[in-house]
Amino acid sequence: MAKQLENYALGQWTKGSSEGQMLYNAINGEEIGTASSAGLDFGAMMDYARTVGGPVLRKMTFQERGLMLKKLALYLMDRKEEFYTVSWATGATRADSWVDIEGGIGNLFANASLRRQFGDQPFYVEGETHKLSKNGTFLGSHILTPKRGVAIHINAFNFPVWGMLEKVAVNLLAGVPAIVKPATITSFLTETVVRAIIESGILPDGALQLITGSANGILDNVESEDVVTFTGSAWTGQMLKAHPRITSEGVPFNLEADSLNACVLGEDVQVGSEEFDIFIKEVTREMTTKAGQKCTAVRRALVPAHLVEDVQIALGQRLSTTTIGDPNVEGVRMGALAGAAQVKEVREKVEELAKSQEIIFGNLDNFEVKGADKNKGSFISPILFLNNDPFNKTDVHNIEAFGPVSTIIPYNGTAEAIELVRMGKGSLVCSIVTADNDIATEFVLNAGSLHGRIVILDAECIKESTGHGSPLPLLVHGGPGRAGGGEEMGGKRGVLHYMQRTAIQGSPNKLTAVTQQYQYGADYIEEDKHPFAKHFEEVKVGDTLITAKHTIQQSDINAFAALSGDNFYAHVDATSLEGTIFERNVAHGYYLLSKAAGLFVLAKKGPVLLNYGLDECRFVKPVYPGSTIGVRFTCKEKIDQEKKDENDVAKGIVRWLVDIYDETGETVGIATILTMVKKLNQD
Repeated sequence: MAKQLENYALGQWTKGSSEGQMLYNAINGEEIGTASSAGLDFGAMMDYARTVGGPVLRKMTFQERGLMLKKLALYLMDRKEEFYTVSWATGATRADSWVDIEGGIGNLFANASLRRQFGDQPFYVEGETHKLSKNGTFLGSHILTPKRGVAIHINAFNFPVWGMLEKVAVNLLAGVPAIVKPATITSFLTETVVRAIIESGILPDGALQLITGSANGILDNVESEDVVTFTGSAWTGQMLKAHPRITSEGVPFNLEADSLNACVLGEDVQVGSEEFDIFIKEVTREMTTKAGQKCTAVRRALVPAHLVEDVQIALGQRLSTTTIGDPNVEGVRMGALAGAAQVKEVREKVEELAKSQEIIFGNLDNFEVKGADKNKGSFISPILFLNNDPFNKTDVHNIEAFGPVSTIIPYNGTAEAIELVRMGKGSLVCSIVTADNDIATEFVLNAGSLHGRIVILDAECIKESTGHGSPLPLLVHGGPGRAGGGEEMGGKRGVLHYMQRTAIQGSPNKLTAVTQQYQYGADYIEEDKHPFAKHFEEVKVGDTLITAKHTIQQSDINAFAALSGDNFYAHVDATSLEGTIFERNVAHGYYLLSKAAGLFVLAKKGPVLLNYGLDECRFVKPVYPGSTIGVRFTCKEKIDQEKKDENDVAKGIVRWLVDIYDETGETVGIATILTMVKKLNQD
């Protein structure tokens, strides 16, 4: 009896109540097991996520969630060889699996590091505070709080690990639980990774659930605070997006669909140049990595018309060295498609494309397979087409064969290349290989509106470039039009998709209380103890030091000019001020900031370990000799930091508002500085 995969629902591993779908090894065709979700109560699973996982995640700060992701990433990296072993059965080579497995874990690390861009609260305060009244007693700001729903991720078969981890890393950092539905055909690998995640005990109960079988009907249970993401075919995605429950509840739906991505060889490139070689290698790699089963793979290779023959020869030579077969056999560079159904679909699309363009490399039936039986496994040859009339033979701009299939397309001039890539009607990614800055600029500015990402490749960046087909955690992944119109990842942008942005208005004191960030005009907390004499736990938002005052002299300005080397005329040459905004020599802004530090700093050794930096600084009013300045020095925000090891000092970062004012009480300069402050508790 075949092994049955399990679902992880309501805090326990559960088999479907029916046998379900049989899954096969893509290399040898052997049975792996069955997957079924029959009997699962999707509504109960979503309630469990909302009521069990959600409250715990929402109480955690961004720093705590980020550290949770880091801990999970380290744990999974220790288990990666187990995942590689299982990944082989999906048809993937070691290199393919690296992208999927370690690339996915890399998303956990990247999002863990993103915690540093957020405060030490469960919520996020966005942008500047707006003064909404003349006297500053009525302010406005924006706060983002975690949605009280569940993220439902419906993923594609090609990246069973990366597809899950790149999405859950983001929703978990935002404080939202997830239910993951991988494509059933490769769900056995996703199940293996989820088992490791659950065994780690790092995530709170209800933070992650898994459906290995069909999820038909799950959208019947969505509510307004849920988020649905889908990766796969445009037809299926559009059907799901139109679900009555999605529209009636106003549920955010992120669609990432396959697209007809292009790689363009710039018209400046010559045969034999480094850029020419880059193009050949990039197109070949994108055709053969994951056997072309990538939503970002190059489907259209645009080439200056006079170089078509050279490109055809070079690509043919490189593709001919690509050994197809069992990835465990030495020398194999391309594995199998994920299953027989994918082979059938790709063959059909190739045959359809062949009606309007010519196959110049590869054969659907006649190809060698090393170390495996091509009739039992899900193998296919790379297929390279040539389309000699792309403005009239337009199937290439509309039909995608989701495998190792690409088409050479000739063009004349950059403007024509732009027109051709835009005929794909929206892509996840496009790349251009060029050494010419003007060509790169023209291409990006005119092709950009129909592409989610554009990669400019040349000899300068290629050694460190991640290439055409690699979405990165800190950049958006998605695309307009045919590509679905969605966005995911993108660093902080992706996290905010799982949060609700709310405009808040009120007095400085009320906004300070709500945001836990000091708002200009709120009450000060003045105590006898100097703020720099306080440990991190003792400092409170609003703690303020009103400093002594100092009268600026021309001798101060001259001395600072000599020390700093800043002899700008406005500071030292009174004869050059005619026609300027200045009445007399004016104090350097950086002198004011330096003098302010002299006024608020506590000289003796204390809990402040160091000055960590300067976030923002403005000099808003000229200060002339004879003016008297003082500083209102206020704790604006506190951000906890983790200990790197047992020998590290326990500490946190404090952001201070430095409000420099003159004898009239008006602000002349304002800045935010950061200090690293030792904790009382060093455990």
